[in-house]
Amino acid sequence: MSTALPVEFSDIQGLVRFGYKHHTEASFLLLRVRDRDAARRWLGAVPVSTAEAIEPPPDTALQVAFSSEGLRALGVADAIVDAFAADFVAGMGNDANRARRLGDVGTNEPSRWQWGGAGREPHVLLLLYALPGRLAEFRRRVGAECEGGFDVMADLATSDLDGIEPFGFTDGISQPLLDWERRRAARDAERNDYSNLSCLGEYLLGYPNEYGGYTDRPLLDPALAGTRLPRAEDAPDRSDLGRNGSYLVLRQLRQDVHGFWQFVDRQAGGDAVRRERIASAMVGRGRDGVPLVGPADETIEGGGVPGDLNAFTYRSDRDGLRCPLGAHIRRSNPRNADLPPGAPGIVSWAKRTLGFDADALAHDLVASTRFHRLLRRGREYGTGVSLTQALAEASGSGDTGLHFICLGANIARQFEFVQNAWAMAVRFDGLPGESDPLLGTREPAADGTLTDGFSMPRADGAAERLAGLPQFVTVLGGAYFFLPGIRALRFLATTR
Repeated sequence: MSTALPVEFSDIQGLVRFGYKHHTEASFLLLRVRDRDAARRWLGAVPVSTAEAIEPPPDTALQVAFSSEGLRALGVADAIVDAFAADFVAGMGNDANRARRLGDVGTNEPSRWQWGGAGREPHVLLLLYALPGRLAEFRRRVGAECEGGFDVMADLATSDLDGIEPFGFTDGISQPLLDWERRRAARDAERNDYSNLSCLGEYLLGYPNEYGGYTDRPLLDPALAGTRLPRAEDAPDRSDLGRNGSYLVLRQLRQDVHGFWQFVDRQAGGDAVRRERIASAMVGRGRDGVPLVGPADETIEGGGVPGDLNAFTYRSDRDGLRCPLGAHIRRSNPRNADLPPGAPGIVSWAKRTLGFDADALAHDLVASTRFHRLLRRGREYGTGVSLTQALAEASGSGDTGLHFICLGANIARQFEFVQNAWAMAVRFDGLPGESDPLLGTREPAADGTLTDGFSMPRADGAAERLAGLPQFVTVLGGAYFFLPGIRALRFLATTR
């Protein structure tokens, strides 16, 4: 029987809790170990910002994460590295089957990436955040301190686009609320309603997840770890290397802003109102962030009050008449519960559970959201492009996009599932021949099914369908990392 322990904010890297939204300047350094001993000395003492609340916020914040190859390069024993999740150990760009599942095909193939992939995987990721005007000196100082042990593979600069992602839509609205107070019981209980409140163990290792269990992670012999690591809640006789850590997914995504708006404009015949309607339908929100489905009529647990831009479900729009079923935000977060809605009572529950309710069955094509949520921490890069510029300039001009970052305790069940089963799926929610209207590669599926369509259902007839969507987003690099707790970071920097 496990013993619940209080959340140790001083042992958690601050990115998990804060996101550093006030630190509008950021730079992400991808490093390779050159001198193992020098690298270990620096990592053993580097000041990492924690999840403890500090007022006023510090001028700068530094976070550290490792790839599996980075752990090996630092001399961490293979037995420890191999005890991490198999997908983390394998890496993002080293397997053709994984590449296919993630949509890393065609122009997204890892062999085309600027970094990441076979033989080009970064060892260490440093995430530097700073208040306005403080990044340049911080970046110079950190670079000078760590240059003895590392080579810089890439320096990923970011931009402050004031909460607007490069296509021009308000971003960062939909985020899960983490159960920092540990109110959720550690058991797998069926959820009849969508909730924005997520178990802490969905994002931090060493805590119960939505299944009421603990995600597998390296549990070590206390004789090896001594007092340097905490004991595991679910196995008190073992030292928990994963506790307070998270897996971090980083992907550099170039966005063809000009191509997006010029395609939409052609579909709209140059009509500005229709152009806005089509673009919003593809995203699922207006450019101001207001969801097309409208505000919820009910209060969403962990999502604020009705009318909040994140407090809504799709219960009132099950057929996608307002927000198309294949819209980007609907694919990335379907906002459903464990069962489709139905009448109260045991009979209704049994019919929906066993598949005897035809109406419920028709609307039960998407896995329950709560097992697949992501905590997003990305940053834009490049120069913002206005709608006027996007329509007037040549498609593909400039380099702007998103450094996509998400955190989770299970890469396969969270990031890879969302990417494969929802974003890239050609039959998501029963849709034929479509993939995510923003992220899709438009490459035919393995069975030859086309993926370049997008449909907008209508109540008075057949759905309005767009065909021949070009690719708007290209992957330039990617890797899987482990963002350790502070004690785990020191342990990894000193263990052999």
